[in-house]
Amino acid sequence: MKSSLFLLLLAGPAALAQTAPAPAAPGPVVLRPGHMRAQARGGAPNRPDMAPQYPGGPPALGAFFQENLKYPEAARVKALTGNVLLNATVGADGRLSGFKVAQSLSPACDAEALRVAALLPPWQPATRRGVPLAVAIQLPVPFGNAALLKVLK
Repeated sequence: MKSSLFLLLLAGPAALAQTAPAPAAPGPVVLRPGHMRAQARGGAPNRPDMAPQYPGGPPALGAFFQENLKYPEAARVKALTGNVLLNATVGADGRLSGFKVAQSLSPACDAEALRVAALLPPWQPATRRGVPLAVAIQLPVPFGNAALLKVLK
């Protein structure tokens, strides 16, 4: 009787520990200009202190797209507007590479977005403690209003 009571007492806390809910995993880190700061205790080695930037900032990027983007005829006929969202990498040298369509608007718009993205000049790379570093970005290519352009890092 004593041994079964002992086993019951011993199993009780273990059973409670197994049924306790696991802590929620933190969501992904979203890097936004103006909300970045140097990390006090080292942190992740691939997290930048300064985000990559297009020369001249978002207004210049919007102007680049307005000058170089040719609206596909199929999209013009259907009056399609919106963004093609591209994933890319801004390398430590500032060059963009690895373009992939993350959110499509239409096949013709996707092809035009990839064509124009390949023409982009080098950016100012992201830095961590003053050292350039490669980071992934999401680049919206606007088909409609390029004045409302935001690059997601």
